[in-house]
Amino acid sequence: MARYKHPSRKKRLIKKHGQTKWAPFWAVLKKFPKRRVHPARITNVKRNWRRIKTKA
Repeated sequence: MARYKHPSRKKRLIKKHGQTKWAPFWAVLKKFPKRRVHPARITNVKRNWRRIKTKA
């Protein structure tokens, strides 16, 4: 990765970073009220920096 990132590329990277976060705990309780479920289960984009590249 370059030392100085272009602003548009930085914006894309920030968006991708936000997509990999787990769902909030209240969303999990709303979807599965009576079950204990991991927040990653209802996260749309499951990506790890090592496994899947973003092409940002």
